[in-house]
Amino acid sequence: MLNRQNFSQKILKWFLDTRQHIAVPGRGDTDPYAVWIAEIMLQQTQVTTVWPYYTRWMKSYPTIADLAQAELDHILKSWEGLGYYSRARNIHKAANFIVDTLDGQLPDSLESLLKIPGIGPYTAAAISSMAFGQVTPLIDGNVLRVMARVGRIDADIAKTKTRRRISDQLGQLILRENPGSFNQGLMDLGRVICTPKNPKCQDCPLCDECEGYQQGDMEAFPVKAKKSQLPHYNIVIGLIMRDNKVLIQKRPPTGLLGGLWEFPGGKIESGEGGEVALLREIKEETNLDVVITRNIGTIQHAYTHFKITLTAWFCEWTSGEALTLAATDTRWISMDQIDTYAFPRANLKVLELL
Repeated sequence: MLNRQNFSQKILKWFLDTRQHIAVPGRGDTDPYAVWIAEIMLQQTQVTTVWPYYTRWMKSYPTIADLAQAELDHILKSWEGLGYYSRARNIHKAANFIVDTLDGQLPDSLESLLKIPGIGPYTAAAISSMAFGQVTPLIDGNVLRVMARVGRIDADIAKTKTRRRISDQLGQLILRENPGSFNQGLMDLGRVICTPKNPKCQDCPLCDECEGYQQGDMEAFPVKAKKSQLPHYNIVIGLIMRDNKVLIQKRPPTGLLGGLWEFPGGKIESGEGGEVALLREIKEETNLDVVITRNIGTIQHAYTHFKITLTAWFCEWTSGEALTLAATDTRWISMDQIDTYAFPRANLKVLELL
């Protein structure tokens, strides 16, 4: 049984001693808006990747009111390359809700935060504890790993029952007088010390309390169910040129990559060659007739639930007017205008080939 005072004080001391050396967006900030944006960006994304996005975001949208007034296209452009674009759409939706119903201010209680569209339990706990000092445990992948090793928990951490068990335990351990620093300390400990591979146990303030370290099998935890192999798809896209302009189309607002712009194309069907598939997809999506003129190249890209091999070609328009058969908007733009539109990362990789 962990001693709350001993465990918590060690976490707090380690955090206070090291926080000036561990730069994380939003950490140490009591502005609830800054905490909110930083924690959303940090979900499933490395700190080094987030920093430039976070810095630009706070300059572009310094307040929730500024964020709510911005066009969604601008929001998605600011998010371009960060991935998981539903996060950006949810932030924009939440900002409008906050302005319309909460006078533009984030509330301080967990219960009120959870009523805001797009703010879930993790983000609500982060805002309430870090910005408002509420005694709310905060659980992310780093915290789960630390606690699983400390207690040698042999249950799958992906299961709700296991996460609830850890949450209940943290509810007993969290510091009442400084919950925000406790939460940040435990997350940062998992990120820089209690790493998935080759943890720096000798530098860990919890090594005396850690059963995994005492038993020498810390890397056997946390227990996770084996992931099934991700499906793979072959994709083709065409950069269709007409009078020195290229055709782009906008994806529907919901679903994967919702609201982003892309080049026409799609999956290669069984028995098809790449060029045949591209001509078919362009006809189905735009009703245009084109000729393929030059291969641009092939890139590999991974999404959360599948992987793709994407091949791109330049095409030349021959006849027809572009229809929005699979999109919400279609535009002919000059190549130097591309930077003003938000594209999925896979399309950006193709542009990098150019």
